[in-house]
Amino acid sequence: MQNNKVDDISKLAAVSGEGGLFVITAALKNGVMMESLDEKKTRIVAGAHSKVSVLSEISIYTTTQEGSVPLEDVLKSMYLLYGENLKVTSKSDSADLRSMLTSVLKEADLDRVYTSDIKKLVSWYYVLLKYAPGVLATATADAAVEPEPETAVKKATKPKAKKSATKEA
Repeated sequence: MQNNKVDDISKLAAVSGEGGLFVITAALKNGVMMESLDEKKTRIVAGAHSKVSVLSEISIYTTTQEGSVPLEDVLKSMYLLYGENLKVTSKSDSADLRSMLTSVLKEADLDRVYTSDIKKLVSWYYVLLKYAPGVLATATADAAVEPEPETAVKKATKPKAKKSATKEA
């Protein structure tokens, strides 16, 4: 890949059996061409036998009605809360990893999200910080726009729910 700047999570993938993250560079007849997201820039062709997980299609289980939250949202929340000082690594103990996840995603379903999943999340976070900070940097721009309308909607919704409950009673 000629350009080192990656700021679109839908172009990033993990390949089962391969360490790290990869940038999808081209679609082929029998698979996809990818380049590692590190200084080595190793190129591989992932065929039908490879299990490729595009990061934009991965979600984290939650206890909410929706049942999950996109990985991108979790990564951006991690960046907003911790920046470059995550305070855990993929080698941290299970309790610390789970505590970090619940600090970022309070509704995380810890019965269905395994410690190994959180370790992957943390290791991917560090790879993104180093090699694709643009993916995480969009979090600050998104956060500056999104929180105000969300809180305004929540505040407006709560009184309406109370009023309609009062009318029925």
